[in-house]
Amino acid sequence: MPPLHTLNAIASADGRYRREAEALAAYFSEAALINRRIRVEIKWLETIIPIFAPELTDDAKETLAALYTAADDINVAEEVKTIEETTRHDVKAVEYWIAAKLDENGLTKLRPFVHFGCTSWDINNLAVADMTSGAVAQVMLPQLRQVEEYLRQRAVEWADIPMLSRTHGQPASPTTVGKEFANFAHRLRPWAENLENLRLPGKMNGAVGNYNAHIAARPDINWTDVARRFVEGLGFRFASHTTQIEPYDDLADLFDRLRRINNILLDLCRDLWEYIALDYFHLATEKESVGSSTMPHKINPIDFENGEGKLGVANALFHHFSDKLPISRQQRDLSDSTVLRDVGTAFASTLIAWRAICRGLGKLAVNHERLQADLDNNWQVLAEAVLTAMRAAGVDGGYEILKNFSRGVVVSRKDMQNFIHGLPLQEEVKERLLDLSPKTYCGLAAKLAREKS
Repeated sequence: MPPLHTLNAIASADGRYRREAEALAAYFSEAALINRRIRVEIKWLETIIPIFAPELTDDAKETLAALYTAADDINVAEEVKTIEETTRHDVKAVEYWIAAKLDENGLTKLRPFVHFGCTSWDINNLAVADMTSGAVAQVMLPQLRQVEEYLRQRAVEWADIPMLSRTHGQPASPTTVGKEFANFAHRLRPWAENLENLRLPGKMNGAVGNYNAHIAARPDINWTDVARRFVEGLGFRFASHTTQIEPYDDLADLFDRLRRINNILLDLCRDLWEYIALDYFHLATEKESVGSSTMPHKINPIDFENGEGKLGVANALFHHFSDKLPISRQQRDLSDSTVLRDVGTAFASTLIAWRAICRGLGKLAVNHERLQADLDNNWQVLAEAVLTAMRAAGVDGGYEILKNFSRGVVVSRKDMQNFIHGLPLQEEVKERLLDLSPKTYCGLAAKLAREKS
């Protein structure tokens, strides 16, 4: 078998998009999982040594600290995988590796306490929580903040540039370019804060969550208290009531939050794709890049198309994860374990999309002439302003009057002004309406564009 290369990888996150997603390898690779399992096992052993072998505590501390640090070494992961070829059990392979290292360091007396009272998922749930929390805090959140910052910059930079809105695809009351970017920045903000406050739960309570073996071995110990201090010491919330597995409700909630964020950005990608198609934006590109294999004139919105595609892949996976993981037959089945191995794919697809969106936002340039032309050709959008002024003046039947005048037709400036002159309104109201144009009828859009979340 040839060595793994970006050109023979099955998953695109490890192939075509490796450079975009490689930061996640430290959190979702097989080596990362082995690393976390070793560290959880070592920390648990450190926790129970004072209970079972207090005379070895000082001697063992330095060795255990060295093993904890060594877990980062890719060679350690390879050693564990070699053991797994015999054990056919991934967590048991970690236990045997630690036991062998204790023997090498003259700490054979500690061997019985490695993995003491644990089911595999006592180790795995904390390893997965650590991997996932780290990926969110160190990789995903910074990238999401960059997306948000790009949107905020565009919102402020283009706050005053008027743009024709479109509702149901039809010309509607104008907005500003910046206000539309601000809408997405404001939508993202609370979800980013939700990710910042992420604190996943963890369990360390044995085969079915009742400390059965712990109590049988040492009924004099308050094992619930020991487990609580251990889990919280690792930085997680203590899950007091579980079966063999921590039930994944919080992890499912995280996946749903990421889907919400991705849906917001899907909306952004599609809007920008359509605005580019309307020629509201030009796209900057590198001189040597190719937009189309047969049409040299084209500059395709590939970053937003790639973003849309990858967000769809990620959301399909996140949806399956959040539906599947909280459901387990009775106290345990293994269907969750195999599913969890693909969590990194969903994170990678999300990260690739977020980075593509940032690239796309960096290439946008406003086409002022096209924006102005659309505004100049759609004076009928002032019908709303005229109708509301008529209502404020107590004029009955205004809607029907405006509908007969403007519905389904293109209204010119002259048409609109002649229509206003003929309305039963006070002259000062007419003057105010006559001063309006599609370019100036933007309400508080510019002010709202500059407001921060």
